[in-house]
Amino acid sequence: MLADRVIARGTVVVKDGVIDFVGEGDLDMGEGVEIVDAGGRYVAPGFIDMHVHGGGGHDFMDGTVEAFVGVAALHARYGTTAMLPTTLTSSPERLYRILDIYAQAKAANVEGAQFLGLHLEGPYLAKAQKGAQDIRYIRIPDRKEYTEILRRCPDVRRWSAAPELDGALEFGRYLSSRGILVSFAHTDALYDQTLAGFANGYTLATHFYSCMNGVTRKGLHRYAGAVECSYLVPEIDVEIIADGMHLSEPLLRLVHQIKGAARTALVTDAMRAAGMPEGESVLGAIDEGLRVVVESGVAVLPDRSAFAGSVATADRLVRTMVNAGIPLVEAVQMMTATPARIIGAGGSKGSLAAGKDADIVLFDEKIQIGLTMIGGRVVYDNF
Repeated sequence: MLADRVIARGTVVVKDGVIDFVGEGDLDMGEGVEIVDAGGRYVAPGFIDMHVHGGGGHDFMDGTVEAFVGVAALHARYGTTAMLPTTLTSSPERLYRILDIYAQAKAANVEGAQFLGLHLEGPYLAKAQKGAQDIRYIRIPDRKEYTEILRRCPDVRRWSAAPELDGALEFGRYLSSRGILVSFAHTDALYDQTLAGFANGYTLATHFYSCMNGVTRKGLHRYAGAVECSYLVPEIDVEIIADGMHLSEPLLRLVHQIKGAARTALVTDAMRAAGMPEGESVLGAIDEGLRVVVESGVAVLPDRSAFAGSVATADRLVRTMVNAGIPLVEAVQMMTATPARIIGAGGSKGSLAAGKDADIVLFDEKIQIGLTMIGGRVVYDNF
């Protein structure tokens, strides 16, 4: 599967962990070459999840190598070949523990989705839009704190915050000057405040629609919000949790129609219950996280008043978009090339092309994963 079309019968040659050739028809590879016959399945670039918290009974907030490796292994089974481990709002002490263990976890992660850097979600969020984030630790941007975090952990690749907070615009400018992706999230910003955020480095809408304002009425007047700003500014990218629960099918189609596949990334935003049986679970750190219930394919608060996280895997996202009427090639693009571009990894990931990393997935017409390859090495085989 190429960026713009499906080749009915094609060949991908992998050498030393890198794609060496992509083309139509069969090649005479000679002897001593391992050949994988896709058996009529689609061959596509590996899925890239740039917003994921957990899976397989683990959460990155557990702060252990075992948790990091466990999450990566679980999602590789469902086609994810690269990800941004994502934190939740927490105490500074717990966040520093995550930062300190990341390098060790990255080195130990040899069987799961590759870590491409950390995504910090919070703690600089709007309390009124906290969602399932822990309100005890939500605060305004502190320059001393965030500069120390970046000094301590150069692997931060993305940070989500609310642009309307005091100091949030300076925060955005500082991060973007260092090449870090800044996204707006859990925000009460109206249109003008969101636009100011964009002008100061906020270029991505975190879990679009969720925990952000759309049209808001104040007195006699209606005001556009972060949702409308994201639609009206062509350069703003959006990510959506396409699990079929967080956004309905008409909204999925609307996002695709307005923003297009090139500006829309699919993310799982998955918590620890992804890939696990339904029932009680914990959002965030196992020892102090939020108790939730997983039912009907999504995590909810015990009183059923709100969602409390996704349990989706990448294959489900693609399947949901296809079922919503989105062409398969574009659904895959939103899970591969688009997130690769957004996080600055497009030079080596996100498409099947010579010179790029051999991150490859095979799946059938139902988007059921048959094989996952990362860097030319098969890490999951369900043929």
